[in-house]
Amino acid sequence: MLDPQMKRGLLDNCVLSVLSRGDSYGYRIVKEMSRCIEVSESTLYPILRRLEASGFLTEYSVPHNGRLRKFYRITAAGETQLRSFMESRRELEQIYDFIERGTTGNDQS
Repeated sequence: MLDPQMKRGLLDNCVLSVLSRGDSYGYRIVKEMSRCIEVSESTLYPILRRLEASGFLTEYSVPHNGRLRKFYRITAAGETQLRSFMESRRELEQIYDFIERGTTGNDQS
């Protein structure tokens, strides 16, 4: 089971990843993310608010079946955050290698 703090960071970046492929709305974001990590709509909306407050996404409304549907769009800051997260992958892999095998990619043995 993932540590809650680690899962929070992963969920944030999963949302940004979905939005990097195009604007979307809550239910569709949950559906996309559920292919790799479990998330409910009640978990998603606080994440969306937090990401919006951080400037990583914006929202807008579109009429749909007589109601307004909120759509979310990644911002340039959100794209930068997602790139930064992806660049940290190599460092995380070294940490996991160290924990699992006691080695890192820098070992010269």
